Amino acid sequence: MIIRETGNLKYFTFNSFPQNELFHGIFTRRGGVSPSSFSSLNVGETAGDTRENVTENRRRIFEVFNQMPESIYDVWQIHSSNVVYAPCPRGLENEHFRGDAIITDARDVTLFMQYADCVPILIYDPSKKAIALIHAGWQGTVKRVVQNTVKYLIEHFSSDPKELIAGIGPSIGPDHYEIKTDVVMEVQKQLSEFHDEIIGYTNGKTYFNLWRANELLLKQSGVEKIEIAEICTACNLDDWFSYRLEGKKSGRFGVVFGLHKEN
Repeated sequence: MIIRETGNLKYFTFNSFPQNELFHGIFTRRGGVSPSSFSSLNVGETAGDTRENVTENRRRIFEVFNQMPESIYDVWQIHSSNVVYAPCPRGLENEHFRGDAIITDARDVTLFMQYADCVPILIYDPSKKAIALIHAGWQGTVKRVVQNTVKYLIEHFSSDPKELIAGIGPSIGPDHYEIKTDVVMEVQKQLSEFHDEIIGYTNGKTYFNLWRANELLLKQSGVEKIEIAEICTACNLDDWFSYRLEGKKSGRFGVVFGLHKEN
């Protein structure tokens, strides 16, 4: 990944995504206006930050790419496998659809999602000029949300998985993501073929490797070009929000993804 800075904002981009065709950024928690535990580029309202702070933080992010906030398409993230198609901007006053993956081929749409340990996954089809943004926590991972997204691209855009480019962004790493018996059972039930590669045991504790799980799911769907950030949010609290370490008062960091307008 490439570290970029615009003013006080710091964000990351994937090396494998063509910058002349699309724009994207995985933004750290730096450079915003939110106080205390939300410091400072918090983009989520659910933990108690004010709407005014969140709106200003999102505006700053969109300004990096010269995008208007009105171009946003975001969803009500519910840890599901639901895929939502975005033919046009959501409309700031319109209700959010529920889902954890958004796909668009519209050049006036800026996809947006928020994270705090869950895995951001970005997919680009350079042939069909379509993009997808995915939110995959442990529930979305075992529900195979990333595979549902690839399936949607195949069925609705005639995408060839071998041509897709995927990026797996910063999230809680396998060294910090300790899980209990209920999650282990779900992994065994839903991802049994990958169990030995994604579940680890250290000092009597059980850990889930979300990076590897989603990489294997992408490969099983036929995707070959995959870039993995391997940046743990819990290990780097100066840059990232981490729900696991910071609890219910944790902020959320933002990810934007869009296609450049044609000249």
